[in-house]
Amino acid sequence: MPRQKTNPIQWRVILYLINNGNSTITEVSHEIGLSIPTTTKLINSLCEIGYVQEYGKLDSSEGRHPILYGVNPDSAYFVGVDMINNSLTIGITDFRGSLVDMRSDIPYQYDNTPASLEKLCSIVDKTLGGSVIERGKIRGLNVNISGRVNSKTGYSYSMFNFSEEPLAAVLSERLGLDVGIDNDSRAMAYGEYVQGGGKERDVFFVNLSWGLGSGIIIDGRLYGGCSGFAGEFGHMHFFDNEQLCHCGKKGCLETEVSGRALRRNIIARIEKGESSALSKVYREKGDIELMDIIHAIKGDDMLCIDALEALGSKLGEALAGVINIFNPELIVIGGMLSLTEDNLLQPVKMGIRKYALSMVQKDTKIRLSKLKDKAGIIGSCLLARRRFLE
Repeated sequence: MPRQKTNPIQWRVILYLINNGNSTITEVSHEIGLSIPTTTKLINSLCEIGYVQEYGKLDSSEGRHPILYGVNPDSAYFVGVDMINNSLTIGITDFRGSLVDMRSDIPYQYDNTPASLEKLCSIVDKTLGGSVIERGKIRGLNVNISGRVNSKTGYSYSMFNFSEEPLAAVLSERLGLDVGIDNDSRAMAYGEYVQGGGKERDVFFVNLSWGLGSGIIIDGRLYGGCSGFAGEFGHMHFFDNEQLCHCGKKGCLETEVSGRALRRNIIARIEKGESSALSKVYREKGDIELMDIIHAIKGDDMLCIDALEALGSKLGEALAGVINIFNPELIVIGGMLSLTEDNLLQPVKMGIRKYALSMVQKDTKIRLSKLKDKAGIIGSCLLARRRFLE
């Protein structure tokens, strides 16, 4: 297993091979702006370390067949931890970014207490111990956390913020790995950007689940803002209502555009006597889960569809403002509610068309997340890899 130190130029070679796939020395040389002899030495040294390996020869009708080089996927692995309501998802990707192991729906009570943090570490320890990947090959781990997170300093200001020491440092010491933390919506945005298949470099990602968050990609780079808190889309003041947001303020966009708001509105309508397939569920359980609503929408429940369309229209109005200011190439709608597909996407698009400036919005594409429920865990693993490379 490679453990030798590498230099920034070698990392440029590795990043090129990760982003472009198997390549010849000539192609790499042209990209990084070094001579072929120098590039040859760089690649040979990376082959000796183990991060790069040969992948046969390029088919060519003329002259010699040049050797193809690419990243050795088995040379490093990266772990992502994604906290979703009352469960955890833990995944592992190889050096290329392919998901090689994933455990989802691991029961976990997400509380802002030392006991909850210790439980998190215990679950991660146990999961990695039972993984097919040797712990010694793991080069980094990232934990997705909701709320305000400064990934550069390693501090979380919304959860697990009861220690003066950075949370990333606490986790690193406890788990014996290089651990980073980041906001869950930013992780989803990064995963979608890297593996969502698009070529756009200015992207606004919306995480519409129980809450409402966002991740921003500017010129191909994840944007965190000066304090690491960029993307608090749900806490823009948008409504003149008396609905208290969990942030402590009133009128936040999230108070009417979120899974919590959708559930609240549907329950209120059921209690007024409106008919829904979820009426029986609510009478029996006294509550409704977000997945209950999603299944009802897919089953053509008109009350739930109507409530979702109203939410989507409001989201479109808010995104129109984002388009007018940011002028992104792409807006991606992700999170649990994106599983409702066109039932959400169409009213969002209508809201955007109604409120965004025509000339500004005409080149902005709007689509649903391609990674769907894996966006968070894939993004988390890729953030661990980025931290290792940078």
